Amino acid sequence: MTAPTDVDLQQLARSVGDHLLPRAEALVTAESCTGGWIAKACTDVAGSSRWFQGGVVAYSNFLKVALLDVPEGLLAQHGAVSEPVVRAMAAGALARTGSTVSVAVSGVAGPDGGTIDKPAGTVWLAWAWREPDGSVRTETRCERFPGGRDEVRRRAVRCALERLLQE
Repeated sequence: MTAPTDVDLQQLARSVGDHLLPRAEALVTAESCTGGWIAKACTDVAGSSRWFQGGVVAYSNFLKVALLDVPEGLLAQHGAVSEPVVRAMAAGALARTGSTVSVAVSGVAGPDGGTIDKPAGTVWLAWAWREPDGSVRTETRCERFPGGRDEVRRRAVRCALERLLQE
């Protein structure tokens, strides 16, 4: 499957808005390797302010801690590209913004920076939903996307948005 185009991502974001709006849900993003691309896709949709609150681009570990309340110990033990860290990013985005839905992404887009355990194309994603009782439900997924840096990032954005439509 080819990497999605900007038009594909905008259409997908529009579908997310059409899905969230009747539920009175608001989305926030916590992005690392996608660099705000999920937020861009959402804000490319006219009227997205009715369902999209904004996003945090926390590329550095320092900002993951400072802006998203990711515990330093998680970063030290697991690294930024890990399930515990994206789970914490998604939860932190909800806690900091009061949104009802969040998506978080951290990965190795490449071409450099990969390891044997986390090669280029490895992306961890997390989605969090605030339940009516105030608790938070989180789901995570690890993907290994093929292609170069741009393709990996586009595929991560598509994956992040597509899961929101399944809820």
